[in-house]
Amino acid sequence: MKIVLASSNKGKVKEIQEMMKNLDVSIVPQSEFHVSVVEETGLSFVENALIKARHASQSTHLPAIADDSGLVVDALQGAPGIYSARFAKIDATDKENIDKLLEEMKFLSKEQRQAHFYCALAFVLHERDPVPLICQAKWDGVILEAPIGENGFGYDPIFYIPSLHCTSAQLSPDIKNTLSHRAKALQLFVEQFKLLSRQ
Repeated sequence: MKIVLASSNKGKVKEIQEMMKNLDVSIVPQSEFHVSVVEETGLSFVENALIKARHASQSTHLPAIADDSGLVVDALQGAPGIYSARFAKIDATDKENIDKLLEEMKFLSKEQRQAHFYCALAFVLHERDPVPLICQAKWDGVILEAPIGENGFGYDPIFYIPSLHCTSAQLSPDIKNTLSHRAKALQLFVEQFKLLSRQ
């Protein structure tokens, strides 16, 4: 089965392709079909994932998978949340988003720096699929006061995992792909997809 991935983010594409390599599917990024970027008008990760999946499916007439993920900081009432990629501004760089978040958190104590990466994954067989497959997961951590590490993307350099004594950006891709919010959501998806394929 050919599945369109409703993303052009190279890091995300690589991560999802790696996670699904043992399934009998071909994951193709929507950029190969020149799918336009759809406006994310939802108020939750689930809503935005569905909007992207349905749009990709409508544009390509193929099954589509999309994720919407981001960083949720408890003390900031869930910000940056669904605006994680554009927290500083539209088309912000990772550094600009990190700098803005650190500025907003500079007066918070260590105990107030709890955060979670969230991922909502949506899979549709066609654009009007009434029973989309939805998988959600989170990854708990703490926001540091300065970036550490060279791997990953987004907020990885300031997302510290206490149990591992390192940031997400200090993990190798192989390790991260077993622990992250997206990895957990994808693991759930793979299990559900196998059941769906048998029907």
